[in-house]
Amino acid sequence: MLSIEIETEKTVTVNAWVVFVAFLRLGLTSFGGPIAHLGYFRDEFVTRRGWFSEHSYADLVALCQFLPGPASSQVGMAIGLTRAGFAGALAAWIGFTVPSALLLTLFAQGLASWGDAVPAGLLHGLKVVAVAVVAQAVWGMARNLCTDTARVSIAAVAACAALLWPTTWGQVGVIAAAAVLGLFLFKPVPGGSHEPLPISIRRRTAVMLLGLFFALLLGLPVLAQIWPNQALAMIDTFYRAGSLVFGGGHVVLPLLQAEVVPNGWVSNQTFLAGYGAAQAVPGPLFTFAAFLGTATNTAPNGWLGGLMCLVAIFVPSFLLVAGVLPFWEQLRRQLRTRAALAAINAAVVGLLLAAFYNPVWTNAVQAPSDFGLALIAFVALMFWKLPPWLVVLSSGIAGWLLSLVL
Repeated sequence: MLSIEIETEKTVTVNAWVVFVAFLRLGLTSFGGPIAHLGYFRDEFVTRRGWFSEHSYADLVALCQFLPGPASSQVGMAIGLTRAGFAGALAAWIGFTVPSALLLTLFAQGLASWGDAVPAGLLHGLKVVAVAVVAQAVWGMARNLCTDTARVSIAAVAACAALLWPTTWGQVGVIAAAAVLGLFLFKPVPGGSHEPLPISIRRRTAVMLLGLFFALLLGLPVLAQIWPNQALAMIDTFYRAGSLVFGGGHVVLPLLQAEVVPNGWVSNQTFLAGYGAAQAVPGPLFTFAAFLGTATNTAPNGWLGGLMCLVAIFVPSFLLVAGVLPFWEQLRRQLRTRAALAAINAAVVGLLLAAFYNPVWTNAVQAPSDFGLALIAFVALMFWKLPPWLVVLSSGIAGWLLSLVL
């Protein structure tokens, strides 16, 4: 069996304000969807700030792939939680979520002309830069997590499986199969150094948070039946959406459409307009809940309705991340878990590689000029070491200029 070297990481503790500022910048510049978000996070918190080792970051990504809800937002919450406790998790969520939630709320308030004023070439340039961001993440993680033939093979098979079965359960099955395979292929070296993530949550508190998650999941529908009112029905709908959906924002959108359109809360035309706007803003797609809560035909709506639905759809992620992370930290110390994680991390690289092809590459690269722009953005990130926000902004402008001349 193959041995595993255990990497030592430095423990970095910061205050919630530092976490907020870091995630606010990401919330303003992180275009491209959840896979691209994970690339932005890796560049910021592994490469630039050194808050995590490559392996610890991959462990967090693997955990959040198993949890229902928005994986990239949950990784962000976990980063904030490990660095500054509950205040850090809240700061990470606010910083990463507020920009897109605010834009979608304003759009729902009747500023639809803003969407028409944004050039199509600019939006396409932002899609193209996501190719470079994801390529950088795949390249960097592969160098650190696929260090031998066995791990490279696991990553390749995982990528092929994800492309052949492009469903959420297909991805979960790939990760589960890799975990079982890792138990037989890898043998961790006993006594290797391992510095744990700084989790300050007690296990008793974690159990209470998990209990609250299930209590709300089971109790809100009952309360909505006993005391029928619009506010409680909306909270129930969006909480269930955040609790039961695997695969992130693109998966939750059809579920929300089936809930809010037949009930007459918003028209199908309004829903589709908001869906289009959600693709054009940075940050998590789950902020689409703010648009729907604002645009609903019955009170509460407006700013209050948007805030209520936004909080309701993200509360399950807070409860799950804070409830599971303390147990995850204990598990990742064990030798058998480390063996499984070695294979899981390689499989995660494969899943990212599959996502790099579809939907990132297939949606963005449609002409030779798109490939050229993506290549320049990749070089700017990897070799020129330019900050991601500058590369994103420049690629958007370049996409607009190219649309004028081509």
